[in-house]
Amino acid sequence: MSRIRKSIAFGLLGCSALTGTASADTTVKDKDPAQLMLVADSTSAPVESAKTNGCDPYQDYSCYQQSLGTGFFNRLANYYKLEYGHAGPPADPKAPSSHQEGWPTTPETIPPQPFTEWPYGGTTSLGVNLPASVDSPLMVALSDTAVGNFLTASNIQAYGWVNVGGNISTSSTKQGGNAPAAYLYRPNSIQLDQTVLYVERTPDTVQTDHIDWGFRVAGIYGADYRYTTAYGVASYQLLSHNNENGYDIPMLYAELYIPQVANGLTLRLGRYISVPDIEAQLAPNNYMYTHSLTYTYDNYTNTGLQSTLAITKRLLLQLGVSVGTEAAPWHLGARIPNPYPNQIYPGATFKKDPGALPTLTACSRYSTQDGKDNVNVCANGINKGTYGYNNLQWYGFTYYHKWNDNWHVAYEAYYLHQNNVPNARNPIVQNINANGGTPFTAPGSNILFNAPNEAQCSDVNKLTCTAGAWGTVAYFNYSPDPLNNISFRPEFYWDKQGQRTGTATRYVDFGLGWQHWLSPQIELRPEIAYYKSLNAAAFNGNANLGIAPNKDHETIISGDVIFHF
Repeated sequence: MSRIRKSIAFGLLGCSALTGTASADTTVKDKDPAQLMLVADSTSAPVESAKTNGCDPYQDYSCYQQSLGTGFFNRLANYYKLEYGHAGPPADPKAPSSHQEGWPTTPETIPPQPFTEWPYGGTTSLGVNLPASVDSPLMVALSDTAVGNFLTASNIQAYGWVNVGGNISTSSTKQGGNAPAAYLYRPNSIQLDQTVLYVERTPDTVQTDHIDWGFRVAGIYGADYRYTTAYGVASYQLLSHNNENGYDIPMLYAELYIPQVANGLTLRLGRYISVPDIEAQLAPNNYMYTHSLTYTYDNYTNTGLQSTLAITKRLLLQLGVSVGTEAAPWHLGARIPNPYPNQIYPGATFKKDPGALPTLTACSRYSTQDGKDNVNVCANGINKGTYGYNNLQWYGFTYYHKWNDNWHVAYEAYYLHQNNVPNARNPIVQNINANGGTPFTAPGSNILFNAPNEAQCSDVNKLTCTAGAWGTVAYFNYSPDPLNNISFRPEFYWDKQGQRTGTATRYVDFGLGWQHWLSPQIELRPEIAYYKSLNAAAFNGNANLGIAPNKDHETIISGDVIFHF
């Protein structure tokens, strides 16, 4: 059947199921997962639905409530059964439009893609978001209860997913041997990647007559917490204990939407996924189970104030201030004793995290009216660039092009760096480290594991140098029908001083993945990826265990399942 690309809103909480275009960001760390559950008009479903309780709401929406029945667990089970084999919930013919007039065409649908709007972070998507628009079995099951009625009246939703994956790898070091490949930390194993719960209210950015507001609290538990951790935010799990599983709150923010400023303005305050990138930490926002190196080793979260202004309906400008990247506001100006004053850190104290600094983000995003082309140019985490926990100065762009309803490409390129990074090759620096004379080796840092890497400077005599990395990655995507997408991911990554991955080398890698949706709530993602380090052994090691990499290539067959609720 033909693919219907324009999302249609469905009433979800109060006896219907809302679907919209974007309810949140999606960059990279557009990264925002509310978008991943927004689905398309289910008339594009490839199979006939089975009748539930004697009726089929895909044929006659008036019997929607009858098909679900009564009681929390009964409605929950019936909703999973109802959507199975379809690309979305039944379409409510009376649902309001989820698209502001004149806004560029929404290019994709969920399923089979991980987003509807081309990803950009730091904001609820302007012009295309209705509140309470996530297709959630949990909210449907709650909708005839007192709790559900309260949430419905408040436009608040609670939803999430469980993500479990496994891999077979040519690497064998038990912990961390797959690195620098990411999001499958332990080779040859099955792991709980992430269990995620959102509680949120998103602003209505379709309407233009009143100010609206929103918030999000997003909790995560599982092996993937190690990729979202910010120094000072429950980071003891990773930095003091190196726990295999842990928790984090990668998003905790309030948001204000002001439609009267230009074509719309949002202000987001709190911790949020950083603005650039194709990919995101949270599973449903990504094409594939594994991540590119380009994504894995750049900025993840910021804490601060991010603004997004629609100059026109095609051109957005973003300006934000934050406290570095992966930095806690309470580390701003915080100092700890220096047990070994030295040439790099001569004082009796030093900043606990020198990367916790007033920081700027500035981006511009342009989309064609037909939605087939989109470019997002960004400078993220910009300050003095002082070597910090993850004080990355990021300059890059993403570009998306859609040829037709079956083919599109997502492309990203960037350069990032930090300044004054201690030279790991220098004997003096090695002695300084041994005596705790840096912010990340001092006893007061409480960092026993996973400290930020130092640089492998070209001149062994230098105490510090600038450490930079270049990354470029593409996703070529083919979607034969509304429940399937195939992604091919070629990548080149140059970690010039080895500060990002631990090895100074150039990487070339290729991944091939299949995203197969059994319904809007259940997704399977098998894949195979090959990684090659061109200049040195980079795989099958673990710095925390004192195991040096001993392979220059790696092949991983992997896959995961995402079960939404």
